[in-house]
Amino acid sequence: MPWTISFHEAAQAEAEAQPDDIRARLERFTTLITEHGLDKLPPKAAKHLKAELWELRLKGKDTIARALYVTRSGQRLAIVRVFTKKTQKTPPREIKLALSRAEEVL
Repeated sequence: MPWTISFHEAAQAEAEAQPDDIRARLERFTTLITEHGLDKLPPKAAKHLKAELWELRLKGKDTIARALYVTRSGQRLAIVRVFTKKTQKTPPREIKLALSRAEEVL
């Protein structure tokens, strides 16, 4: 059964606001997931953050971004937050925002 990927409405706008190379990397990862599953992602491309929340690590030429996502039953993945990373650790406010959005995509 193939994976399906959806975006929270706000996360879709956040992704579209990213630089071209970050958007291309996100597109590459989402295509890879839908065609082959999460286990075929490159090593260190995804990392568990907290509870049900995971991050896709997106590295561009000049920036680093993260796409925070949750998985749901039936091989569904929902991207709930996309942001440009400016600090070493993922800020707690980003995690809190992503978890609140994850409740909306049940």
